[in-house]
Amino acid sequence: MTSTRIDRRMAALKEQGRPALVTYMMGGDPDYDSALAVMKALPPAGADIIELGMPFSDPMADGPAIQAAGLRALKGGQTLKKTLAMAKDFRAADDDTPIVLMGYYNPIYSYGVEGFLEDAKAAGIDGLIVVDLPPEMDAELCVPALEAGLNFIRLATPTTDDKRLPTVLQNTSGFVYYVSMTGITGSALPDTSRVGEAVGRIKAHTPLPVCVGFGVKSPEQAAAIAAAADGVVVGTAIVNIIAATLDADGQREGDPAAAVSAFVASLKTAMIEARA
Repeated sequence: MTSTRIDRRMAALKEQGRPALVTYMMGGDPDYDSALAVMKALPPAGADIIELGMPFSDPMADGPAIQAAGLRALKGGQTLKKTLAMAKDFRAADDDTPIVLMGYYNPIYSYGVEGFLEDAKAAGIDGLIVVDLPPEMDAELCVPALEAGLNFIRLATPTTDDKRLPTVLQNTSGFVYYVSMTGITGSALPDTSRVGEAVGRIKAHTPLPVCVGFGVKSPEQAAAIAAAADGVVVGTAIVNIIAATLDADGQREGDPAAAVSAFVASLKTAMIEARA
């Protein structure tokens, strides 16, 4: 497989001794134009990689905030086709920032795997995180995605033991996403010292970078994880900031892009200082 934007970005950050800031947002939340503005604002604010959520009506691994964001997006007419269009619109002005599509297999299956991979590549997508496809189902999407030149990023959790880890890592590329707690997204963050131990354990099995997420809500938490990991993933906190700019009916009252920019910049500053 040839080098992707994710591979190149992670290699460049490693050379600079900087941790990656991986930011998650829901495609189409609260509407297409607002979401595209947020997406465009992320890299200048300090995001190194963008995870773009694919809205789905039954998001079993997501907490209330991301579920609500997905429902707002679906209500606004967002589809997988529109999420790919959003990536393509973003690419018109930014050909460097890696984009990872994150979500569930059902919308991809409904779209058709072959057509989806073709359209994802054409839209400038670099990788996939599909949370409900275990390694035992790699032939469904993972292997075709790798063959199409997309990274397939797998989740490891505190319950992924040393016996299971090689199976999880088998076809993983780009980076490993370590879910720092059991449960749904946006829950409480665990003891950061234990995160460091877990990152070390995963690194004993793979040369891939390890990015840590699920529950990072503040610059202080991002800094603590940045000291131990190759990257920090922040999602629910960003989704909550977008939600705070909306009224009770989900209509914009404030500027989601400006609010997210300020928060992401504060995360980036804290992470850089943690490595200084």
